[in-house]
Amino acid sequence: MTNKRRNIIEKTARQGEANTLSFGLGLLFFIVVLFSLITISWWLIKHFVGQESSPVTAIVISGEMPYSQRSDIINAIAPVNMGNFFQVDVNEVQRYVLTLPWVYSVAVRKQWPNELKIYVVDQNPVAFWNGNFLINQLGQVFQADIERVKHYLPSFFGPEGSEVLALKNYRDFNELLASESLTIDELVLSERFSWQLTLDDGVTLNLGREERVERIQRFMDVYPIIKAQLKAKIIAEKQQNQAVDYIDLRYDTGLAVGWKRLDKISQNKLLKNNDNNQRNQRNQLRV
Repeated sequence: MTNKRRNIIEKTARQGEANTLSFGLGLLFFIVVLFSLITISWWLIKHFVGQESSPVTAIVISGEMPYSQRSDIINAIAPVNMGNFFQVDVNEVQRYVLTLPWVYSVAVRKQWPNELKIYVVDQNPVAFWNGNFLINQLGQVFQADIERVKHYLPSFFGPEGSEVLALKNYRDFNELLASESLTIDELVLSERFSWQLTLDDGVTLNLGREERVERIQRFMDVYPIIKAQLKAKIIAEKQQNQAVDYIDLRYDTGLAVGWKRLDKISQNKLLKNNDNNQRNQRNQLRV
């Protein structure tokens, strides 16, 4: 009985020593893990604090920009403090870029660790408006450096607030005139909303206020006859400097034709337009 009791006491002691060792090892492991977490956290905080104070060093500008230039955008955002990547306000950058006259829309985002990306879409001008302004594809008026427009644009004139109406009718009229390879060079809408068109061959159409589509269709029907009569007249009278000046369609039936004498410059322009029309007709036949 004494040996058995002694064995129990020794076994209990060994278990106590094992438990003490396990507890010590567990405590040591916990201390090591805790120390590691504190060390990693300290390193991360130090790293991100350092990154937070780093400046924006790369500005990437892209988009659809036939008119705006990179220098325009860089100058526009010059007031923005780029010294702290995390504190750069993308909305502020966007507002500054949108003040540029040629910019239609802009998107700005930051890319860690030091890059600012700016995507710009320029206005799409479709016509000049009242000489000093431009109209975009939505009929919105804006003012920008016209010298940057390197391609042909028609000219619109009309009262303030009629821009969308002018653009819509321009598109409708041009669609009708396309069958005769004619386009509109100038569109005038009077204060009383009377319409006048000047075509690319120099002829002015007075449409008035009512039944504009029907009057253009009437013009399309009789214009080949008028040109044939003009050609016959030129051959008969041997006067190469005559051309149609205007066609007044402001009648319930019929029309009135005005004639003009061309100077040498106008004759060359007329011949050039005729050549272009013939070339367009040949290309359409090939297609």
